[in-house]
Amino acid sequence: MTIYKFQGKTEEEAIAKAKAEFGEDAVIMNVKEVKPKGLFSVFKSSTFEVTAAMKEKDSYVNPASAMQNPQKLHDSINLAADETIELPRSGETDFAKTMQKLVKPAAPQKETMRAMSEEKRLEERLDSLSERLEEKLSQAAPKEEAAPKTPTSEELNFVRILYNTLIKNEVNEKYVNQILDEVEKFIRPGNSVDTILSNVYQKLILRFGQPRTIELSNKKPKVVFFIGPTGVGKTTTIAKIASKYKVEYNKNIAFITADTYRIAATEQLQVYANILEAPMSIVYSEHELNEKLEKFAGYDLVFVDTAGFSHKNESQREDMKRLLQGLDEQYAKEVYLVLSATTKYKDLLDIVDIYREITDYKLIFTKLDETTTYGNILNVKLYSKADLSYVTNGQNVPDDIEVFDTQKIVKQLLGGNA
Repeated sequence: MTIYKFQGKTEEEAIAKAKAEFGEDAVIMNVKEVKPKGLFSVFKSSTFEVTAAMKEKDSYVNPASAMQNPQKLHDSINLAADETIELPRSGETDFAKTMQKLVKPAAPQKETMRAMSEEKRLEERLDSLSERLEEKLSQAAPKEEAAPKTPTSEELNFVRILYNTLIKNEVNEKYVNQILDEVEKFIRPGNSVDTILSNVYQKLILRFGQPRTIELSNKKPKVVFFIGPTGVGKTTTIAKIASKYKVEYNKNIAFITADTYRIAATEQLQVYANILEAPMSIVYSEHELNEKLEKFAGYDLVFVDTAGFSHKNESQREDMKRLLQGLDEQYAKEVYLVLSATTKYKDLLDIVDIYREITDYKLIFTKLDETTTYGNILNVKLYSKADLSYVTNGQNVPDDIEVFDTQKIVKQLLGGNA
């Protein structure tokens, strides 16, 4: 993994520089506002510094390009921890299992008090994690030893806190163990528990990846489908996103609903369309869909609401497949699978599998305001390998929606405050 810093007058400008350098695969790890200092700071505007990462395809560095830009070479730090490191140990188990065996639970009363104190310390560390991470990224990477040392009791205890915190936030144990196994190599003499925390933080940031939102196309109209089970909030989510493109970006939008199973859904979308002064049509088949789109040829975006159905209903699943695959090739298409953050993990996996058989998609999670644990967002992201996009946290249109904030969710998964 290669990490660089980029500065700009605005957050958007700094992110744009990162993507210009790394491409669309750039992972934004941290965004920091840099306030001016000095006697005349009151007359100066803040700048923004973005820390971005990209996984390297290989470890080769071109000497000529490095000499042309020595500062960039100095700023780059490789913190990859993806190779397997064998620890000298008595058993055959991996680090996560060893950690679990070595750390015995204390007496219930003492353990409760100790856990509260430990979690408090973890939260305090997370509150200043961004600054600590920035300091570490500005330093040269330390030389790695031939073999890691055996973890101390303090380090094992801290890893146990992280392990329990992630499990408490319903991150699948398989993914927790993978992350801790990768962080294992950073447990060495001279590295504090903050180094462990920083590396867990970075691993989670990279696993979530860069959120992908609706991209406008030169082809008009761009057709955006919203699919997902009944009751997850597809229609309200469409209204929120459409409102932003209409009001904030001044785009011409239109609505189509293929949800003919629920009359209330059609009426709800019609209300939103009237408020936004946008046309809306109802379709019953893929043929009607293409006919309606011909009438919206001059529009920038057409949002298509689809019928929610049980992932066990095969006939409705086939109807959905025909609708999505029947879209004329002249239209640019995006598909978003809308999921509720309150749905059980096993059900989420079933839903993801069923819709993956139908089409490729990006992920939207709704109802974040109705849960306190966000582990399933990471679980589904890693299981489906689909990009995250938006999240919603209420019913208010258009306010209760935002682009997935990786840093905020990672901090919450590690026990910090939003």
